[in-house]
Amino acid sequence: MRPSLFDHRGQALRRGRFSEPGRIYLLTTVTQNRDPVFMNWRLGRLLVFEMRMLHERAQVFSLAWVVMPDHLHWLIELGPQPLAPLMQRLKSRSAIAINGAAGRNGKRLWQKGFHDHALRHDEDLKGLARYIVANPLRAGLVRRIGDYPLWDAVWL
Repeated sequence: MRPSLFDHRGQALRRGRFSEPGRIYLLTTVTQNRDPVFMNWRLGRLLVFEMRMLHERAQVFSLAWVVMPDHLHWLIELGPQPLAPLMQRLKSRSAIAINGAAGRNGKRLWQKGFHDHALRHDEDLKGLARYIVANPLRAGLVRRIGDYPLWDAVWL
């Protein structure tokens, strides 16, 4: 089944938007009903595996990411594939793996859609990466970022 290109009111979701290969994007996607699926870090690692597969297949270049209990922040340089099919692939493949591992048969893992922000050339990439990976600190999940297992950045 193809994902809907319209919201619940019939409005086009991505009208007038396009993906630009080589552009830096901050992507955010949320679990269905904000279910904290990734409190189970083993399930979070399955999502990370799918992200790494996209990186290794040169669909994206991952700059920084953090998997929070109910959402993902992912800073990427986009490869040749447009954002919508890229995110559809990530969400589909991760849902199959995670639902299978957790015995969540028939449960929807992800909310529809995702948020993307194309970065301007003058935006501070390292500063944004620091902000992304510090999410678990701000959420009170850990006292030190090194204690949280579901993040990475190229600037280590």
